[in-house]
Amino acid sequence: MKTNALNLLLRGVTKKHIIALLMAMSLAAGLSVYAGEKQDTSVFQTDAGVIEKPQGIVLQQDEELASAVFKFTSTPKLKSAIALIYDERSNRPLYTKHAEDVTPIASITKLMTAMVVLDAKLPMDEKITITKADVDHLKGTRSRVHSGSVMTRRELLKIALMASENRAASALARTYPGGSPVAIVMMNIKAKQLGMTSTRFFDPTGLNSHNVSTAQDLVLMVRAAQNYETIHKFTTTTSHTVQLARHRSLRFRNTNPLVRSNSWDIGISKTGYISEAGRCLVMQATISNRPVIIVLLDSWGKRTRVGDANRVKRWMESSSRRAMRLASVRS
Repeated sequence: MKTNALNLLLRGVTKKHIIALLMAMSLAAGLSVYAGEKQDTSVFQTDAGVIEKPQGIVLQQDEELASAVFKFTSTPKLKSAIALIYDERSNRPLYTKHAEDVTPIASITKLMTAMVVLDAKLPMDEKITITKADVDHLKGTRSRVHSGSVMTRRELLKIALMASENRAASALARTYPGGSPVAIVMMNIKAKQLGMTSTRFFDPTGLNSHNVSTAQDLVLMVRAAQNYETIHKFTTTTSHTVQLARHRSLRFRNTNPLVRSNSWDIGISKTGYISEAGRCLVMQATISNRPVIIVLLDSWGKRTRVGDANRVKRWMESSSRRAMRLASVRS
């Protein structure tokens, strides 16, 4: 009898029912927690009079309710072959798609190059000359930064991060103490220190398809990059003009168009592309007051990674609105 009754009960259950059930459970939990340890309180009015409501518990319940809504809301339909949306508040993934797959990461590499260069505390105003050694002989990619061009280390770092300039990244590694080989060794050492167990670096630009990682590892790298104010500033700069000799100037634009959008609050951004990796994008952003790391790898088509990022944003905003409605009903 009990089994038949349960089957009848479960028949026709939808996600709306599940969310309503979660809300009811949250309400029930809220009635029993006030006997716990004393916490910071806020005052609210009821028919029975003024009651002190433990604020820490309420915030925790709101967080749990929001997480439940994310869990039971339809996930975004992303076209990237590999994807991971990581919630920095709860320290858990909200969405994963082949997040453990090892894959080439192209110019996402440059985030690690930047961290290693900054860790070395080299003089940022030191002038560095681009040489033939910085020219890409592997993929034959072109650059507006010609051999003989002179820039400061700061400018090279900025255009390597925001415009994904390969010759700039090469020059940064070449002028690292001990040269590019030592810089690459340090990149791998830092990856190991960060717990990036599936990550390997063979060059500082990302042009080498043997530079590989996973979406899970890249979350660790983006989290580490947040500790560098310079990386935050440079990766979110929309454009930058470099003054060269003979009154020549070059203007560079950020390879991620989302940094130019007022609807996005982005803390870290890096794009990448080689044929073996597809189009890649990693970002740290705040969506609906929720800090997240977004990793999108092996996206085909110029607009797929940006489209996927916007799909993630719409999904999170929709889920947050639903959680807020449920929270308001509960309160």
